[in-house]
Amino acid sequence: MLWNIRWNNGVFKADYRQQLLATLSVTIISLSHGVALGWFSPMLMKMQSPETPLNFSLDVHESSWLGAMISLGALTGNTLFSIILSRLGRKVAIYSLAFPHALLWLLLYYARSINYLYAARFFTGFTGGGSYVVVPIFVGEICNSSIRGRLTSLFGLTINLGTLFGYILSSHVRYHNIPWIVLPLPCLFLFLVTRYPETPQFLLRAGKEKRAEQAFIFYQGRRCMLTLKENLRNQFEQLKSTYGNQTSAGKKVTYQDFLEGKSLKVLGIGLVLGIIHSYSGLFAFMSYMSNIFAATKTDLHPDTNTIITGVVQVIGSYLAIGIVDRYGRRILMITSITGVGLGTAALGLYAFLVEKNDIDLSSFSYWLPVFLMSFIIFMANIGLNAIVYVIMVEILPSKIRSIGTMFFMVAWSISTFISLKLFPMSMHFFGLSSTMWFCSAVSIFGVLFVAIFLKETKGISFDGVDNVILS
Repeated sequence: MLWNIRWNNGVFKADYRQQLLATLSVTIISLSHGVALGWFSPMLMKMQSPETPLNFSLDVHESSWLGAMISLGALTGNTLFSIILSRLGRKVAIYSLAFPHALLWLLLYYARSINYLYAARFFTGFTGGGSYVVVPIFVGEICNSSIRGRLTSLFGLTINLGTLFGYILSSHVRYHNIPWIVLPLPCLFLFLVTRYPETPQFLLRAGKEKRAEQAFIFYQGRRCMLTLKENLRNQFEQLKSTYGNQTSAGKKVTYQDFLEGKSLKVLGIGLVLGIIHSYSGLFAFMSYMSNIFAATKTDLHPDTNTIITGVVQVIGSYLAIGIVDRYGRRILMITSITGVGLGTAALGLYAFLVEKNDIDLSSFSYWLPVFLMSFIIFMANIGLNAIVYVIMVEILPSKIRSIGTMFFMVAWSISTFISLKLFPMSMHFFGLSSTMWFCSAVSIFGVLFVAIFLKETKGISFDGVDNVILS
């Protein structure tokens, strides 16, 4: 179903072999980034306690700054890597992810003060911000339209796998052993990605037609039969007609490119999708999970909660890979956001009954809050969490794709930062029930917005997507 693990079918088909291997190689960095994300939540509680693994412990003020520092790093990474992506190419940007990510683990290992941790969290966000810009574009440009959704969704799956691994490591492995377990990942990543060429699209924009044709044939993986090579040549000519004109005087991106009707429409859609993603509460739920469960008075241990939600995240994102190219982006987004809205509304109702404090919920307190949160996380990861990055790459016009992605990621980072700041304040002043109902209201708006404005892009070439957006 998902991968169709027969070597002559699905993403394992010989035609797609290089695309799959390149995607698996480049998503090693997203796996490692996920470990850095998952590491933080359980380890923060240990660093705040008297039994801290470091020679200092953290107070509430330091912990809040440590949590927010990742957003500052993400903003910086979004901007810098978008510039590298546009001017120096996808491969240079990919190589540039390895060093800052390795550095963050060294900073954690040698931490002598809170400043080391601040720097490590900054580089966590910096690498993550870069990855969210670089990896979806690279994968999207090398893949056939028939499998592009599945392979681009692998980015979200590897982050969630890494997050689960980070939860487990920080719950059961000593602090100073974790960096040495994770450090081989960026090294392996750098070693593997060196064997793959630049994307044909970037090479065409750079005026390197011969190298672009060679890269195109490499990623298609069909070089043995003359008839197939001729077919590939025809496909390459179609690609060149889309991107090749940008090697002329019009290739330089100007502000007028962003003021065209198509560009404004796409940027508006992407901005609203980011707001829906942020204020439906998904990042806040994962960041403040223990606070949420405390407010619902559940009996489960916080480490158990985080690992359960981590497993659910992986299952949801794994399913998304198999169904994104089968059922399409639009229907999955509508289904996913609807599920998140229903789940947050139900959890808000449960929290309201807990806050009333005159109803006996003891028979539900052990399992119902965890079930509802798991349902929310699952529904988010079969669509909204995974597919939003596929849509981001697909709907952007080719000429502004790099800078447009930077715009999306910077805007989404700012929106997420505000969401993370406001969520605990809302819980404190208005209670968990009102906060959850607000998230549910955002989800209802999201369903209506996607149903009205988002066009289906499943199985359509990048050139064809431009025409669909304008229709």
